Amino acid sequence: MLIMVGLIFIGPAGIARQSEDPAKLIAEMEQAVGNWDDLYALNDVQFDYNYEYPGQGTKDLSVEKYVFEGEKSWAKYAVHQINVAPNTPGEVIQYYDGTGAKVSQAGKELTDEASVGLAVFLRKANYFWFVMNFKLRDPGTVHKYLGDESVDDVKYDKISIGYESAVTGKPENDAYIIFINKETKLIDRFFFSLPAMGVKQPVILMEVDYTEYEGLKLPTTRRAYMPDPKTGKLSASPSIVQTSTNLKFNNGFTDEDMKM
Repeated sequence: MLIMVGLIFIGPAGIARQSEDPAKLIAEMEQAVGNWDDLYALNDVQFDYNYEYPGQGTKDLSVEKYVFEGEKSWAKYAVHQINVAPNTPGEVIQYYDGTGAKVSQAGKELTDEASVGLAVFLRKANYFWFVMNFKLRDPGTVHKYLGDESVDDVKYDKISIGYESAVTGKPENDAYIIFINKETKLIDRFFFSLPAMGVKQPVILMEVDYTEYEGLKLPTTRRAYMPDPKTGKLSASPSIVQTSTNLKFNNGFTDEDMKM
C-alpha cells in the first residue's frame, strides 16, 4: 500500500493573474472532454487496467467494470503485487455497489476490515479517476482560481478544488490543483492529496493522456510523480503509471454480472 507522510509541497512559480471564474473554466473543460450526458448514456464500461511501478516489475492488473447509474465499481485482479493482497496467491475480486463493498480471494469471501476497507477505497477511487473531469462541479466542491502558469511552454489556468465536509460527510477530503490547458481546455496535469494514505496536501503530480471515443476524450494514461519527503522535489521519472486499454461501453451489466 502506498503510504507517504509529512510531505513538503514546493509550489511552482509564475502565477500571473487572479481574476478568472473557475466554474466557467471547468465548464469549458467539460465541454472539451465531452458531455456527461453522452457518457452516462453509454450506461457502463469495461477495460483492462494496468497499475505499475515502472522499472520494478511489479504491478496490479485488473479487469474493471463500472455502471454509471449508482456509481457501481467492480474489478477482478489476475495479478496483484502492489496495493491488492500483495504476495498472496489467488484471484481477487472487489465489488462496490454504491453503498458498500465485498471482496473475495481465490473464491473465498474476505470479511476482515482491512480487505473490505481497501475494496471500498480502490473501487471508489478508480471509478472517480475515470469520470473525474465530469465531477469537478458536483455539490460540495469549492473552487479557487490560482492564476495562470506556463509549464514546458504550455500555458495553463490553475484552479484549486476542495470539498465541504458538511456535504461530503467526511472529516478529511481530497484536494486538487488542476492545470487546464488554455488551448485545448484539457486537464493535462494536476496535483492531488491522498488523505487516506497520510498525504494531506495536493503534492503528488499526475500527468494525463487522453483517448477519444465517440466524441468523448477519456483519460487512459496517467503518470504519477511523488515528491521527496524531505525536499518536496518531484521524482524525475514517473513513480506510478496507470494505463486503461480495450475500453468497451454499453455492455448491459447487471448486478449478476458484477457479483463475486
